[in-house]
Amino acid sequence: MSAFNYERTVTLVRDTLVKAGSTFRQDKKEAYQRAIAGETNEKAKWVLETILENAEVAEKNKSPLCDDTGIPHIVLEVGANAVFVGQMLEAIKEGVAEGLRKLPGRPMGIMGDDSQKIDQSGGLNPDSAGVEAAPILIRECEDNAIRIHILMFGGGPAIRGKTYRIFHKHSTKVVMDEIVKWAAEGVAALGCSPCTLAVGVGRSHYEATAMMLQAQVDGTYDVQSEMEQEITRKVNEADIGPLGLRGKTSVIATFIKVGPQRASGVRIVCVRPSCCFEPRIATVEL
Repeated sequence: MSAFNYERTVTLVRDTLVKAGSTFRQDKKEAYQRAIAGETNEKAKWVLETILENAEVAEKNKSPLCDDTGIPHIVLEVGANAVFVGQMLEAIKEGVAEGLRKLPGRPMGIMGDDSQKIDQSGGLNPDSAGVEAAPILIRECEDNAIRIHILMFGGGPAIRGKTYRIFHKHSTKVVMDEIVKWAAEGVAALGCSPCTLAVGVGRSHYEATAMMLQAQVDGTYDVQSEMEQEITRKVNEADIGPLGLRGKTSVIATFIKVGPQRASGVRIVCVRPSCCFEPRIATVEL
């Protein structure tokens, strides 16, 4: 790893945030192309084609994929022998602020004290950088790198997501059926489908949500586990379709991550019906 350079780190984080907010990964583009080729509902096909065209234009212009430009969520990977200094956190924070201004992010930050932030009486911060990043999730990586994954989370999936307990009854099927039920309800209510479902299973609400976040970092559209394929297939059977217009493609893919579990009658599960533009994600190595 090269020596820490504050300004270089700020620039890398800034440009990575812009890329996350304006670009589809290649495997996601190919997943949309497969969905377009297999869709028989003409209205649904038109929606898929338009979403992909929008993504191509956004990437070319480095402009936001969606008017809801999102809240930055960061997964920080640190290798066992990598050297991480506290000043890096400040550089990451500054890079996020610069990225939000450059994208630009939609001004969504609420000013004021705790009560004013809750009821929105403090007024809107006109600075795009007033949208602060969520708390950083740190995990270990196998190499000796320091790597940052930036995801931009929109409001719709947060409204339609669900984190709750499921009584597993010693059956994976019971848990899977409940995930499919939650997901179908969320996709139908969301509107901006097709979705990429992000699912985390943990021992607490925090852990389940952390697993959901990591599922989006680790998931790929071209390699899907049997569990992921089953969830996608069953939700697609609900015939919701892009923008709720029906058709074969309510869900493009599912990303699921199961964390450590304990001897208990429940599993805590987090399901996020990520909208047609999510995961908005980009990665950089510092």
